[in-house]
Amino acid sequence: MDQEKIGKFIAACRKDQGFTQAKLAERLGLTDRAVSKWENGKSMPDASIMLDLCELLKINVNELLSGERLDTASYKEKAEDNLLELHLQEEKANKKMLGLEIVIGTISVISFCVTLIIAAGAEMPVWARVILIVTGSFVLALGIFYSIKIEREAGYYECQECGARYVPSMKAVIFAPHIGRSRQLKCPYCGKRNYHKKTLTK
Repeated sequence: MDQEKIGKFIAACRKDQGFTQAKLAERLGLTDRAVSKWENGKSMPDASIMLDLCELLKINVNELLSGERLDTASYKEKAEDNLLELHLQEEKANKKMLGLEIVIGTISVISFCVTLIIAAGAEMPVWARVILIVTGSFVLALGIFYSIKIEREAGYYECQECGARYVPSMKAVIFAPHIGRSRQLKCPYCGKRNYHKKTLTK
């Protein structure tokens, strides 16, 4: 997607509807800085507010994502292009999130190991040793929690029975046995429990 083109289109539609950046931002519950970043091509509107934005600008989502008004002949083609682009962007964002999960998990494990080595080998009072071990354990637990949270939110789990893709509850993910990023979960659609593999897109 051409963010610069989309930004110019948003600016033109905003002016057509008589909104200032500040007024449009206020109607959407955002700052005018966010609107300015869209119009300068530095970022895209979040998916959660796209429908509200389109309603205010009197355009549809396909026109927003295309950065231009569409006639009936080109509407279907542009819609397919936009869906494909959104699919690729979601995949890229989820890959990045899963990469962050690895970084957080690795750092927390290394931090825990370092604190254990220091606590075991360095001369220090017992209370200091206990504090060091507790601190290392807390960092490890926090790192594991956020790693699991990221894994849950980045993409979907796919049932091997019915092929449904879904986002399970945090509790289900925490307590599910796993092999790599495949977790033993109960499918909310077919009710079967098996190892559901991680997928990046729906």
